[in-house]
Amino acid sequence: MFHGYDYSKFTGGTDLERAKTISGAVNFIMDREKVDDKDSFIKEALMLHQALSLCSSLVDEESRFEAAFFESVRVLVLRLTNTGVGKKISLPEMNARINELLKQSIKSDGVINLFSDIKEEFSLFDPKFLEEVANMKEKNLAVELLKKLIAEQVSVYRRTNVVKSEKFSEIMQRSLNAYLNGMLTNEEVIEEMLNLAKQIAAAKKEGDQLGLTADELAFYDALTKPQAIKDFYENEELIAITKELADTLRRNKTIDWQKRESARAKMRMLIKKLLKKHKYPPEGMEDAVQTVMTQCELWTDNNDMSEEKVVNFRDKSISYAESNYAPMMVAESTATYGVKK
Repeated sequence: MFHGYDYSKFTGGTDLERAKTISGAVNFIMDREKVDDKDSFIKEALMLHQALSLCSSLVDEESRFEAAFFESVRVLVLRLTNTGVGKKISLPEMNARINELLKQSIKSDGVINLFSDIKEEFSLFDPKFLEEVANMKEKNLAVELLKKLIAEQVSVYRRTNVVKSEKFSEIMQRSLNAYLNGMLTNEEVIEEMLNLAKQIAAAKKEGDQLGLTADELAFYDALTKPQAIKDFYENEELIAITKELADTLRRNKTIDWQKRESARAKMRMLIKKLLKKHKYPPEGMEDAVQTVMTQCELWTDNNDMSEEKVVNFRDKSISYAESNYAPMMVAESTATYGVKK
């Protein structure tokens, strides 16, 4: 699996060389041509980790160093491919994790700053972060970082904005499919994802420009999803419909609307009545109502006053290609190597 990758520096190099060997190995195994190798590596490295924990006193120092290297790579690969909500990762965090892995595996007390000179947390909307990712030598690693951060933002929209969730999810999946099928190089898919990150950042400012809250913007997006809608209404009228729609939902939401079909029916009736008053949608665009209805139901689900309820509407009503993202995996805690038991 690592044939052709020289990781000898992990044994005899400096701490910085060891850190670079780890990041280079992560980049090596995450190549798009090595999907099967990566999956096999994760399983076999875990078995090695478990075996060593049972008989570490019988293993010589050289073998412990090699096992520590593979465990360090395994943990970082798992961390990168974990798409769970709240499982964020950034370049500073990778610095910290590599330092911790080195400390655990070879008793290193040095502090390696492999990726960035800035210690604070980065976000997808930080231009300096995006520039640094674009300039990374480890291109496979850069692809995974961007994919993970963008997927996290899409998951936020999936709970709040039907139209933008669908839009950004489709753009991302289209780029990743082209990349995995060999139609885009590493550099090209990174450029496309950087452009998508800029679109997502710009989308966050649209509400301010229109004088709408984030909730209201989601309704506005639903009302205007067919772009031709804007040919039939002045923008001021669309904004007025948006605000009236949001206000109607706020005033009429109930605690147990998810349980009571009568409450759901009342909400749909109110929405249809409001839209009809404004002669929405135009003739021939009746499907636009369903997008608005879906957004209203999503908003109501996520604003249910019973906070302990599980928001399950998105699983029933919205089918996006989430399964095409990296599979959910959780990194196990690292073991301390080099210490005889």
